[in-house]
Amino acid sequence: MKLSKLAMVGTLATATVAGSLITAMPASAASYGGQCGSGYSVVNSAPVGSSATMFLTYNNGYNCLVVIRNTKGSAMPMGAYLKKSSVETWTKQDTGNYTHYAGPIYLLAVDTCVDWAGKVGTAYNAEYRTNCG
Repeated sequence: MKLSKLAMVGTLATATVAGSLITAMPASAASYGGQCGSGYSVVNSAPVGSSATMFLTYNNGYNCLVVIRNTKGSAMPMGAYLKKSSVETWTKQDTGNYTHYAGPIYLLAVDTCVDWAGKVGTAYNAEYRTNCG
């Protein structure tokens, strides 16, 4: 009898911990909403801190980048940056105070790698030498 009570307490504790884990999970990540236009497909994505996601899309030799916040809110500094990996400075960029997303920005990049980055508030992330082709 004591063993079944202990098993029941252990099961309850496990369920409580599991329930806590579920409620403590962060807000859902942003999803791509077609901001780059018809024919563009997501080929890569990466988080920008915990509040946004940057999406690299592609169509017919053109890369497109958009940085999307997880939830709309008050305008804040945001940026989207895109360039061929062989170039030193960001050749395409969109920066400003936005409530939802920065971009889209476009770059023709055939048979070369691209670098892309996003900024939301003080959070920044960059991906280098990706999507070579």
